[in-house]
Amino acid sequence: MGFVSVIAAAVAAYVFGAVWYMAMAKPWMAASGVEVGEDGRPANSKNPMPYIVSIICLIIVAGMMRHMFALSGITEPGKGLIAGLGAGLFLAVPWLATNYTFAGRPRALILLDGIYATGGSAIIGLVLTLI
Repeated sequence: MGFVSVIAAAVAAYVFGAVWYMAMAKPWMAASGVEVGEDGRPANSKNPMPYIVSIICLIIVAGMMRHMFALSGITEPGKGLIAGLGAGLFLAVPWLATNYTFAGRPRALILLDGIYATGGSAIIGLVLTLI
């Protein structure tokens, strides 16, 4: 598990996010309150900054998960998948739920973003142990 596995895991989670949010675009835009353009897409969809920040953050998450896996001796794909799933479900989602609840955001947004955080973390965990 090295630099290549971190980049591959981040890219895999990014692709999962692209597929997830394309499939859930309408409910996510409604729940998040994102301004929608005349074409039905988010008004800022041509701004590259969210995409750049996303991949940088995914590299950070994958790098930290790699570090945690190395310290914990997690090297098998099944264990990587479960550890990633746990990190998403029991670390990331509670933070999202806390922040979104205080901000008065809809429960649907917690669910939509929580599924992405959990699935993305599981994918990162799996890929880190495959490469």
